[in-house]
Amino acid sequence: MMMGLVLPASAALTTFQQYNGNIGYSADGFGSRFQSGTISASVPVGSTVLAAYVYSAIFQNITGLNVGGTLNGTEMSGGSFTSNPSVGGALGATRFNVTSIVKPIIDVGLGGIYNFTITERSPTQDGAALVVVYSNGSLPTSTFAILDGFSAVGGDSFSANFATPLNPSAAGFFAEMALGIGFSFTGQTSTVNVNGTIITRNAGGFDDGSASEGALITVGGFDDPFSPFLPSFAEDKERYNLVPQITIGDTSISFRTNNPTNDDNIFLAMIHVSGTATVGDGAIPEPSTYALMATGILGLFLARRRKA
Repeated sequence: MMMGLVLPASAALTTFQQYNGNIGYSADGFGSRFQSGTISASVPVGSTVLAAYVYSAIFQNITGLNVGGTLNGTEMSGGSFTSNPSVGGALGATRFNVTSIVKPIIDVGLGGIYNFTITERSPTQDGAALVVVYSNGSLPTSTFAILDGFSAVGGDSFSANFATPLNPSAAGFFAEMALGIGFSFTGQTSTVNVNGTIITRNAGGFDDGSASEGALITVGGFDDPFSPFLPSFAEDKERYNLVPQITIGDTSISFRTNNPTNDDNIFLAMIHVSGTATVGDGAIPEPSTYALMATGILGLFLARRRKA
């Protein structure tokens, strides 16, 4: 197993961690107006947790102050906050390393679904994502990458690059992506393009929360099916099978996201593919593009409030 470099969460959607080996992962989302509930992980018996992270999506909290809470009664501390300048900084996410909380439970567990209690400190927290990365000798060799920060509403690109050409028809081949999106509501959607093909125009929503401010979050998780090709808003579960967009002989998988409605925050992308890859960020808009987008968006954003 090889773990990639830890990059600062101050740029656009970039590679935070990468793992190669007999790797699996679990992701789940949580959102509630009551700021407490349950978030889960699905991990097979005999696994060793390599890392676990909680992401807290926020809204109308430009500084990220007072964001946090507890996981299984233990305070989550030392968070790394990133605001999204492409929406005037009014959306963002904070990442907490919760490996010390999750690992002792799962490593000695019987496998299956593990439930964790979670609380949020601030009403500006829109919900949470739990990502657990583990190794298990029964799994095939694969690459798992976590990209976080923000995806600029005007568009961001990243790619997974392979030294050996891909063969999507090979037995056991797989490639998937899951997204975490905050402050997303009906009519607020993002587009995802894979290898030049748009696979969805309806990423977003509040699948893991509710239709009210403070619970607008969706995370492609272990209990979500793959979204169909070009899904409706209701069909899009923010988890995608990438195999149909891969051609025999490809040495890379390219991704591009954008948010035409200028009001969603894609704060997390998870890529899991067969074989060994290097996953990295691509071209991002110039700072001047951010400034132009932010001029009108922030005022509109702060003026709008949703009611349950």
